Amino acid sequence: MASPAVVIASLVFYSFVAASTVAVNFYRDFDITWGDGRGQIVNNGQVLTLSLDKASGSGFQSKNEYLFGKIDMQLKLVPGNSAGTVTAYYLSSKGSTWDEIDFEFLGNLSGDPYILHTNVFSQGKGNREQQFYLWFDPTADFHTYSILWNPQRIIFSVDGTPIREFKNMESKGVSFPKDQPMRIYSSLWNADAGLRGVDCGSSSCPTNSPPSSPSNNGWLSQELDSSNQERLQWVQKNYMIYNYCADTKRFPQGLPTECNAA
Repeated sequence: MASPAVVIASLVFYSFVAASTVAVNFYRDFDITWGDGRGQIVNNGQVLTLSLDKASGSGFQSKNEYLFGKIDMQLKLVPGNSAGTVTAYYLSSKGSTWDEIDFEFLGNLSGDPYILHTNVFSQGKGNREQQFYLWFDPTADFHTYSILWNPQRIIFSVDGTPIREFKNMESKGVSFPKDQPMRIYSSLWNADAGLRGVDCGSSSCPTNSPPSSPSNNGWLSQELDSSNQERLQWVQKNYMIYNYCADTKRFPQGLPTECNAA
């Protein structure tokens, strides 16, 4: 029997349309889309587990689409040898010119750190990867991985610490995901490259309380203050291991426009 590989303890959405906080119930808000029983909803809809075995992995998606929002995903990653698997948590629209915002956890051999992989697609164009090590052991406890998406910027955060910001620079000719509603997806699969996911262990999984809602719908115009800018720079200086904006070999004709835009 496959052991649980991913447990999502709670999610919170700040809906752009309703401008309100919605505590998630997985029965009501999500569909398990594949996995032949390897995905399960438990604890009265408060916890969803994904498992990976020799046959395949599993995945789920939100019933609804969202145009802008804030999502907090609480995960605890499986310790030990996780090489060959990937756990993805992302937003995506449909079609050939889709938009997408990615968090992926890439596993490694026992003793090696997990790699946190991020990417942003707009109008079907991606190639905007940034990768990080984490400053803590992500297998020891639950941590909160957040995406803030508003009309001005996308901010990736870990436990409230920003690790990446992708600004709306349409005025400089850089496309930005702002017109296509996206669903929330998560999947656990074997890619012979990366991760293994989240686990509560053999005992019952804790159900974490959703974080409080920002007042006055502040997330719609939220930006990084000076303190959070400093924290972002600290993470990128000490824990970033790949930045497409520094990869001149990959872009011999010149770095993408957003890399040089102020």
